[in-house]
Amino acid sequence: MSDVTKEQVLEVLGTIRGPDLEGDIVSLGMVSDVFISDAKVYFSITVPSSRASELEPLRMAAEKVVTAMPGVKGALVTLTADHKAGGAAPQKPQPQKPQPTAHAGHSHPPAGGQQRGPQSVKTGVPGVGAIIAVASGKGGVGKSTTAVNLALGFQANGLKVGLLDADIYGPSVPRLLKISGRPQQVENRYIKPMENYGLKAMSMGFLVDEETAMIWRGPMIQSALLQMLREVAWGDLDVLVVDMPPGTGDVQLTMAQQVPLAGAVIVSTPQDLALADARKGIAMFKKVEVPLLGIIENMSYFIAPDTGKRYDIFGHGGAKAEAERIGVPFLGEVPLTIDIRERSDAGTPVVVSDPESTVAGIYRDIAARAWSEIRGKPVRQAPAIVFE
Repeated sequence: MSDVTKEQVLEVLGTIRGPDLEGDIVSLGMVSDVFISDAKVYFSITVPSSRASELEPLRMAAEKVVTAMPGVKGALVTLTADHKAGGAAPQKPQPQKPQPTAHAGHSHPPAGGQQRGPQSVKTGVPGVGAIIAVASGKGGVGKSTTAVNLALGFQANGLKVGLLDADIYGPSVPRLLKISGRPQQVENRYIKPMENYGLKAMSMGFLVDEETAMIWRGPMIQSALLQMLREVAWGDLDVLVVDMPPGTGDVQLTMAQQVPLAGAVIVSTPQDLALADARKGIAMFKKVEVPLLGIIENMSYFIAPDTGKRYDIFGHGGAKAEAERIGVPFLGEVPLTIDIRERSDAGTPVVVSDPESTVAGIYRDIAARAWSEIRGKPVRQAPAIVFE
């Protein structure tokens, strides 16, 4: 059987009528670029943000017809709210309704000309108490290793924890948690998360081959991320840790726009270059009103395995000084050790494979400090960010 093509998918989607029966969703320009990988189809449908809730059946219908196509193993479809979509879903005249009241402390529009939109599309994840983003300004600082061990640290401290790998381009959680295979679908089209070490996890790495080049545009990233977040059967979790990709791109913006984050943790190394990039991430989260739970200084110092002597290879204390300068909690410093690298490469994170070690204790302490920043704080409503 030949592989399904983008043209075939669009032809099938042409049978789905727009919300006001004035054309199909393809001719109305509502369908994003279609991406196909490993017989799975990914796309989003652009709708007015004010009608996102009522147009959920439209998304389900599109997902159903594509999934039924010969040669298609599954479809990842979500609604995208685009305030500039000229041809997207003509909107029926409706009486003006009062906007929901924002949470205390967030009554003013974000800086930079950004505005709030309707709060109806900023829904949380059923059963998940708090969502924490683990981010870094640049790659190579050990963010994913930190995110995995932080999640396991929360779990070791008695919490029920999940881990979402939001690094669409370079998912590393499957390797770090030593998980392989494909997730199974349960009733109501929800996906069952993969699991190891008692930690529930979801990653694009479970859905595509490791060697697949992920070349996605912004709408596709948003579609995949939100469906992995909201259409996974996470169950009851105290906290969901999100391993963000490095930088300040589409994934970070999607999380800020559409997800009620309890806060963000910034990972940096001590040297000036990494701190300069970390400042960009800090500024971004502040601009979109995501609370900063604190900064972690990773690779803070090196412990020689033969002598136990300490070396400050990258300098030391830079992240702590930066945290003090901007008034953000400093969560702790993690040393650079051969043991962390070897255990991460083997998919046996140090928190579970050597729980009595000093480093495992450091991760548990960091998790305890981060959790103390969350407890008692209301989860913020995510602002809708509109670029004029």
